[in-house]
Amino acid sequence: MAIDVEVDGGIALITMNRPERMNAMDAEAYAALSAAWTRVRDDGDIRVAIITGAGEKAFTTGADLKSFVGKQTDLSRFWLTQQGQLLNRGLEVWKPVIAAVNGYCLGGGMTLLLGTDIRIATPTATFGLSEVQRGVVAGNGGTQRVLEQLPYAIGMEMLLTGRRLDAATAERWGLVNRVVPQEELLPTAFELAREIAVNAPLAVQASKELAVRSRDVDRVTGLRLEQAMNQVLQFTEDAQEGPAAFAEKRTAEFKGR
Repeated sequence: MAIDVEVDGGIALITMNRPERMNAMDAEAYAALSAAWTRVRDDGDIRVAIITGAGEKAFTTGADLKSFVGKQTDLSRFWLTQQGQLLNRGLEVWKPVIAAVNGYCLGGGMTLLLGTDIRIATPTATFGLSEVQRGVVAGNGGTQRVLEQLPYAIGMEMLLTGRRLDAATAERWGLVNRVVPQEELLPTAFELAREIAVNAPLAVQASKELAVRSRDVDRVTGLRLEQAMNQVLQFTEDAQEGPAAFAEKRTAEFKGR
């Protein structure tokens, strides 16, 4: 399976490209996806990432179970906790990530979705955590994030029954930002990405990190972290460019430094 990465205008488009298998992921694909996320994190020219699946039938159905059946893993690998990190497995990517969901978003696809920041879906998109129907649990943060992002009863129903949500229901519960026709999926995602990419990149990344970390700290600590982050940003060139552009009534040209 190919994980295609295209970068243009500060926006990285990551495509899970195995439409004949509903973009299901084998070990090689997971390794390539890990490398793609690492590139997004480390490449200073990338300001926003979009993740999608090839074709119109699936975003991704998660792990390709057939490719893992019968394979034994050395138990020592269990303690290699930083190996093959993914967006939803603990890799810290503070650049915004937009999911463009086309079709099935199941299992590992759903847990990947839960690790993104903004989600656009087509009317045929279907969302589910079906792991209990296969004798396992929703890994890579599935059991950890679903109750942060959905009401308790809705999240628990998904986890415990394996039932799926259609696109309209997902939008109603706030799992996705909006539902658009198939032909508008990537254009809508890119429109959002461009709107983000013109902003000061360090401030955008700081905003994402502060918002994500706020779930794990008390309010007083969160407010102090905000204050500290703003103090740091005051020393950047972008913090000078923003007010100057406003005063001069021109578009700011942020450099990310």
